[in-house]
Amino acid sequence: MEQKEKKPVKGIRIRTVNLIMILISCILYVLLILATVRVSRKYEDVHHSMDDYIAWEENNSLLTEGSAYLTEQVRLYVITKDPEYMDHYFTEVQVTRRRERALAQLEEDFDSEEAYGYLEQALERSNRLKDQELYAMKLILTAEGQEPPDLSKELEELKLTAEDQALSEEEQIQKAQTLVFGEEYQQSKDQIAKAVEDSLESIHELTHQKMLASAENLGSTMEKQRGLISLLFVENIITFILILVLIIKPLQIYIRCIKEDKMMEIAGSYEFKYLALTYNDIYEINTANEAMLRYQAEHDPLTGIINRGAFEQLRRLFQIKKTSMAFLIVDVDKFKQINDGYGHETGDRVLKKVAELLQDGFRATDYPARIGGDEFAVILPNMTEDQKDVIVRKIRKMNEILTHPEDGLPKVSLSVGAAFSAEGFTDDLYRKADLALYEVKEHGRCDLRFYIEEGQEG
Repeated sequence: MEQKEKKPVKGIRIRTVNLIMILISCILYVLLILATVRVSRKYEDVHHSMDDYIAWEENNSLLTEGSAYLTEQVRLYVITKDPEYMDHYFTEVQVTRRRERALAQLEEDFDSEEAYGYLEQALERSNRLKDQELYAMKLILTAEGQEPPDLSKELEELKLTAEDQALSEEEQIQKAQTLVFGEEYQQSKDQIAKAVEDSLESIHELTHQKMLASAENLGSTMEKQRGLISLLFVENIITFILILVLIIKPLQIYIRCIKEDKMMEIAGSYEFKYLALTYNDIYEINTANEAMLRYQAEHDPLTGIINRGAFEQLRRLFQIKKTSMAFLIVDVDKFKQINDGYGHETGDRVLKKVAELLQDGFRATDYPARIGGDEFAVILPNMTEDQKDVIVRKIRKMNEILTHPEDGLPKVSLSVGAAFSAEGFTDDLYRKADLALYEVKEHGRCDLRFYIEEGQEG
């Protein structure tokens, strides 16, 4: 068989599409991860800004509490003269040191010079008040004749002015109370509170700006993240569509073609188109081979008409189909003498000639077959007894040609036995035609006879 030229295949390659979609997916996933990391960082910035503000507020409160505590203890001592309050005062100054610790913590953790400056002012004013408070306590100690506590080294070293030393006990007590309860003292306290408040406002504004910036960056990053997620969604939809168009749909088409036993439609990706073209080439070759094998299996290799096996299949088929029909058994008269006298090659040429006459002489819907060495049969569907004359004319014409050869072949003749059936190829139809053939041979050959039931006229 001549080899067919391979058709060029054009189409999208699944491998190329797969690599492109994997690359796009990787890029989008990396960008999405980066955006997610940025969102996390921006969220942490917002969280840290809030934590910083809370910590600043707590430390401010600690500084304010320390200052207020000192004021409370010195005032209680000045009023009650109870040394216990003086001890509490110096414990706060020397040991607890809330003001100093708060300021040190703020200096270490925060970089707002403005807010820190306000707190330094507050601490400075608080320390100036501490000098005033120490002087008030010194006046009370002197007036009451008490000994200073162990922690009050500063108090021991503090000296009253000569003017204050000359005051009476009541005057010293009165002056001490004026120092810690007077308008000047209260103004200093208000200034300290104002400095703390300014510090809080400054840090609040700074924190607010940081949170706004972080929130804006967070919103922008989340917007990008949503965009990337949308792109991933679109990319997935495109992938599904490509899979549907390039793979699933062609597979469905190919499955249908295989079930229907026909050539494949050229569809889908490059790989599927190449597969379909290859399959179609193989299909054509197999179809041609099957047709050739079927022809060889059903036809006689010498004469080209159907053989005994195909005849038996037709016989079974017409046993099922209850249709009117005629059946002929054809025998080549004295064929053995031709083989012996002229040789087998001539005998084969005679058989071919008989087969051609049978095939050409009857209808295209009739089935001439070679069922033996020199024995033929013809099945004629849709034929009734009132058409006997047609069959007789055909057989006589064939015998006329065979008995007056013009092709150099020896003269031969045909003996034919025929029978009719109104119900398809019945079990005894072959027997009837064979009996009719026997009658022909008994009465000189080269003739046609129909089977006649007993009691019927011929």
